[in-house]
Amino acid sequence: MRENIEKYIELIIGSILLSLGIYLFVTPNGINFGGAIGIAQIIEYFIVKMVPSLGDMNLVGIINFMINIPLFVMGFKIMNKEFCIKTVISLVVQTITLSILPKQSIVIMPDMLSNCIFGALMCGIGVGLALQSSGCCGGMDIAGVCLSKTKPGFSVGKLSIIINSILFTICAFIFDLQTSLYSIIFVAILYFISDRIHYQNINMTVLIFTKKENMKNVIMERTGRGVTYWMGKGAYTDTEQYILFCAVNKYEIRNFKKIVNEIDPKAFVTISEDQEIDGGFEKRL
Repeated sequence: MRENIEKYIELIIGSILLSLGIYLFVTPNGINFGGAIGIAQIIEYFIVKMVPSLGDMNLVGIINFMINIPLFVMGFKIMNKEFCIKTVISLVVQTITLSILPKQSIVIMPDMLSNCIFGALMCGIGVGLALQSSGCCGGMDIAGVCLSKTKPGFSVGKLSIIINSILFTICAFIFDLQTSLYSIIFVAILYFISDRIHYQNINMTVLIFTKKENMKNVIMERTGRGVTYWMGKGAYTDTEQYILFCAVNKYEIRNFKKIVNEIDPKAFVTISEDQEIDGGFEKRL
């Protein structure tokens, strides 16, 4: 229960950080967020053009929520209940936060690149926390996860690249090339930060086949990770060897492989990934 409550708190904090990043850094500088929010920004631009009296209202949150309705309906049929509930909560928090705040037109820092970087940091942390809570902030994440489940060869990243390429091309024509380029920088930093946070929630399970008895002790001493091991025999040669099992997070794997290679260059290592995608775990070799 405590862990579940903490995940919901993470989700809400992440959604608020995302909204504040958009409010403080993205909107005043004309940066396009990409994805569903980026689409909402372009729709808002044309609505204000047609109805200037709406220029003082912040419509991005409401438009984004409306775009997410059909995506949520699609995701509801595929994703589990907890993932759907958390996604709705995130969207509601985003919509309320963006709607109650007055239209922001004052640029916090005079340098466009600084706004771009700090905005991406804040939004990236927000998106990462939402993903770490086993939910998501809606938008193309829902469509991407749905497609990855129905079409194994498709990924969330591929969909994001396609949608964002179209959006940034439109931005280059509507606004200018500089805005489009800054938007690309913003999205690249955002995804990098969100992945760094989210990947701490992705466990790598490692199986090591070695004849070195001290391998388990070295791994425990140098990584601080627990090791489970048992003795095995090769069916062909009947030679005994140690089979070690260990769980590490994604960013420890490179150092882990280096340690194994130092102790036994002939060791055979297999790695699989347990990624919490929608409240459940999906194993990938």
